[in-house]
Amino acid sequence: MFLLVASYYFYMNWEPTYALLLLTSTAITYFAAIGIDKYKQHRKTFLVVSLVLNLSILFFYKYYNWLASDVADLLNYCGLSIHIPEFKVLLPVGISFYIFQALGYSIDVYRGDTKVEKNFFRYALFVSFFPQLVAGPIERSTNLMKQFYKEHKFNGADAVSGLNLMLWGYFLKLVVADRMAIYVDAVYNNMPHHNGASILLATVMFCFQLYGDFAGYSYIAIGCARVMGFKLMTNFKRPYFFALSIQDFWKRWHISLTTWFMDYVYYPMVGNSMKLSWWCFCIFFIFFLSGFWHGAAWTYVLCFSIFGFYMVVCALKEKRQRKFEKKYKLKDKGWWLWLNRFLTAVLVCFALIFFRANNLPDSFTAVGRIFTEAFSTQPNLMEVQHVVFAIIAVVILFCVEYCIEFKKVKVTEANAMRTYIITSSLLLVVIVAMGVFDGGQFIYFQF
Repeated sequence: MFLLVASYYFYMNWEPTYALLLLTSTAITYFAAIGIDKYKQHRKTFLVVSLVLNLSILFFYKYYNWLASDVADLLNYCGLSIHIPEFKVLLPVGISFYIFQALGYSIDVYRGDTKVEKNFFRYALFVSFFPQLVAGPIERSTNLMKQFYKEHKFNGADAVSGLNLMLWGYFLKLVVADRMAIYVDAVYNNMPHHNGASILLATVMFCFQLYGDFAGYSYIAIGCARVMGFKLMTNFKRPYFFALSIQDFWKRWHISLTTWFMDYVYYPMVGNSMKLSWWCFCIFFIFFLSGFWHGAAWTYVLCFSIFGFYMVVCALKEKRQRKFEKKYKLKDKGWWLWLNRFLTAVLVCFALIFFRANNLPDSFTAVGRIFTEAFSTQPNLMEVQHVVFAIIAVVILFCVEYCIEFKKVKVTEANAMRTYIITSSLLLVVIVAMGVFDGGQFIYFQF
């Protein structure tokens, strides 16, 4: 545990006291789970204590200054000059991820879905498992915890498969995400100097940037764990090109967080209710919460509120759409499926304007210019080299995901090693030739 906490501090290069937050959250959930298991009559009390203490840590470090500033501004606007103290603290990297992972364990023990872990160091390893500590996937005790009881020996197939996943992750980060970021940052950080066409192009490129950045980290984490013999949950399943609806998109995007909110918030809220109106409210509510989870900014809240609105509309029209598709025999029509994929991508791009914008005024400016200028002006383009590399990166991404989605390439035990060696070699060449090696940190480190 000491080595893991020390590596967390060293890797993040932040305040050493922040490493104690990881230890504190680990200790709280460990002893709470022990209490839940040992004192059955007070099990709910132990769970509530675990939830309150951990969420209080998260609130203080991530949201307190933001809300204090907004409340002070609101009171000043109303003519009430009240000083609300603020604290100079840095946001600990990955705090939302490891606190949610620890809370999931407490709830699993309370529900009886997993056995309580009596060995503190084994449980600490679960919370602080370094490949996915700072940006997910948010693992479940029902999957990862039991793997710590097994003896892990070197396995050549797992090592090669894991390294291949890591290379794919580096391709997504260095070739896709950081290449797109050059143009996206230039536009979104200088909004007044760009027209609607430039903003529209930057928005589309940001969709690929965000996907490459976050999915890239997830693949690196999953691959790193697999090299050591551990299997982490899948976090992305080709969401952009192949999602047929917003509902399908969220079954493919950040799966660990989506399922966390569904299992620990949505289903308990819905309960046994059969009212569609209540289901819709709960759907919207978990997306609203997800906006807060992503960060202390109203842009995130608005972005995920839009996604929540999309999901409610999908739920309300689901039966009618099924009848419509059945009546006109559209379900298996290729053009209909690709039309749905395109419309889904458009809706996602629109919502992500608010995710990327530096503030609410910028986001409204972006929307206004896209709808009034996007097709009447020419975008300000990057250097030709960046444009060419960006297009090649997207084409490679599409081709690889197309083959995986429709199982165009079959990997069997007989050809697995040869396939991995060929793909790894090609990826390595592409990364070296096209990668951006002076890009920024992973976007989700801030969450």
